[in-house]
Amino acid sequence: MITAGCDIGSLTGKVVIIKNGEIISKSIVPALPKVVQTAMNAMNQALKEVNLKLEDIDYILGTGYGRWKMPFANSSITEISCHAMGAYWLMPTIRTVIDIGGQDSKVISVDDQGRVMDFVMNDKCAAGSGRFLEVMATALGLQLGDLGPMGLQAKSQVKISSQCTVFAESEVVSLISEGMELPDIVAGINQSVADRLGSQVKRIGVKKDITITGGVAKNLGVINFLEAELGEIKMLSVDPQLVGAIGAAVIAIDFLKKSH
Repeated sequence: MITAGCDIGSLTGKVVIIKNGEIISKSIVPALPKVVQTAMNAMNQALKEVNLKLEDIDYILGTGYGRWKMPFANSSITEISCHAMGAYWLMPTIRTVIDIGGQDSKVISVDDQGRVMDFVMNDKCAAGSGRFLEVMATALGLQLGDLGPMGLQAKSQVKISSQCTVFAESEVVSLISEGMELPDIVAGINQSVADRLGSQVKRIGVKKDITITGGVAKNLGVINFLEAELGEIKMLSVDPQLVGAIGAAVIAIDFLKKSH
């Protein structure tokens, strides 16, 4: 039995292939303007890694904002269910999943079967998302990946008071002109994201174990601030950007069984 999950987000496309309960291939590619091309690129890369063809896959489940535009998917499901199942499949003790995507953030409460019990979502503005950090990095003349390590070098912390991405960018530019140290500004940015995520978690209720998925999970500065507020964040054994695709591939196993 071979299943695949294809997760197309605003910044990346991800595919995970599972055979007999084990991950045998995975891919992450940059998102292109056309969802179909992003999906094909991610799928072709994952298939090539294990010398498989599309017809070798028994069931493909699509997820993410581009889930309806995958020409090869047998069906689709929301990324909320996929991140819940993916995190649970990797670590069955997980009860809270913080998913930080490129354009939004979600906090998902998970039961002891990996099912979604409740969730809260911030999709009205980019604050607290990967896009927010991307804009802040550009304003500072840094790469997105620099924000985690640089924030850890801070000697003091500059508070970023604006929640809106546009106003926060202006605030950061002003702080630079005032001569504030870059690591201190970065720490303030990371704290701002962590504060917003922490508030979302508290709205749904803090249930251990907690994990974080999405690209922002690679920012240790954000993780440290979150842990100070919520307690230990359990890090999963795979690239956190792949968790949604993993969940889709796992759920696809059930879909396949029910189709026979």
